[in-house]
Amino acid sequence: MTDSQNTFTLVDPVSGNLAFKLFLFEDNSYFDHLQRNNYFSVIWVKEGSGKLKSDFSEYDFEENNLLAFTPYQPFMLSTEKPISGVAIQFHPDFFCIHKHHKEVSCSGILFDNIYHPPFVRIDEVSAATFNVVIDQVRAEMQNKGLAQFEILVSYLKIFLITASRLKAEQQELSRHPDDVNKEPFILQNLQEAIEAHYRTKHSASNYADMLNISAKALARITKTHFNKTISNLIAERIIIEAKRELYLTNKPVKEIAWELGYDDEYYFSRFFKTNADVSPQMYRDTVGFGRASGDQHIN
Repeated sequence: MTDSQNTFTLVDPVSGNLAFKLFLFEDNSYFDHLQRNNYFSVIWVKEGSGKLKSDFSEYDFEENNLLAFTPYQPFMLSTEKPISGVAIQFHPDFFCIHKHHKEVSCSGILFDNIYHPPFVRIDEVSAATFNVVIDQVRAEMQNKGLAQFEILVSYLKIFLITASRLKAEQQELSRHPDDVNKEPFILQNLQEAIEAHYRTKHSASNYADMLNISAKALARITKTHFNKTISNLIAERIIIEAKRELYLTNKPVKEIAWELGYDDEYYFSRFFKTNADVSPQMYRDTVGFGRASGDQHIN
């Protein structure tokens, strides 16, 4: 379905919900209020700048920044002047980055990367690729044909892989200037500790003890480099895993809570709702969970 010359939407005929959408924007009216969507959002700001509020942090963004958000991840763009660009939104039932991680490798890089800002700087080569893909998507959406779903998923994969490669390269380059500084080693150790222990250790002091550094010193370093507290990082990591389990499996919430170190299912549900602004069951109901038969195709 084409809403206008600048908006192209594919709706799930079963649920009536958004499956895939591409639209061009010329101001900030779409994003000037808090967003908590039940689908993925990728926003390429071609012109303009402003401030991005996302999760627990605030960042400056500028032209040729690509912003990426997961379902129910809160974000808002504040600008003093109009911004323009392109946005792609897709529901996990249209394309799930967790199921297709080996193909696109964007989970933990482009999306769900708690250690880096949720955007990537777009260079000229990548911009050219994106523009070609966007033109192809627009043409496909206007001339619905055989296997439209598969074609659109293929274009989306190209877009996500290109962005993920670029962000991975930029993250690697950002590490080198600080090689002479001991702080990046502490940060790397912190990341590894959180990844290894977030299911069982939920307090900032746990990680300070593991790294043999005072809680105050670690808090300062974390805030300086990640623009977040240690507690923020731990909470985000737990929520990412909880969302993944809610989508990919049909495990009871109680079992997911237990696997993430929470004996009390109701305490975990409150923790999840505080951080995701939706209950675990509502997340599963609106985002869905992966079925054994694979992705549901939308014809």
